[in-house]
Amino acid sequence: MSDEFTAFGMTIPRIAILNGAILTAWGAISYFMQSADPPSITALIPAFMGFPMLTLGMLSEKNAKNRHHYMHASMALALVMTIGGARIVTGYSDMSTLAIISHLLLLQVGISFIIVGVKSFRHARLQREATGD
Repeated sequence: MSDEFTAFGMTIPRIAILNGAILTAWGAISYFMQSADPPSITALIPAFMGFPMLTLGMLSEKNAKNRHHYMHASMALALVMTIGGARIVTGYSDMSTLAIISHLLLLQVGISFIIVGVKSFRHARLQREATGD
């Protein structure tokens, strides 16, 4: 069994960085693309979720000793993203296209990160059991 879990050829911190960068970029793009005058700050919600995930991913790459703490925080953030994105199920009819895309993106990132995170945690537990730690 390899030491580090990977999904799609990337480590989990690298996936967190990628997801965080995508959400942060989309938040900025949707803020400037909206037609409201003045622009609504709520268009930045994906960036408000993405930037902490980006930061946690970078911190976990730099500080391997505390990686598990950063990744647990990222998982909690992914759960919040999933819950926030799930609003699309009940409220999509009165949402703008940008809001629908933002909610779907939050939902996709949240669910996919939870899935790979759980697999990573399981991999780490199996490794600990194999080594006797």
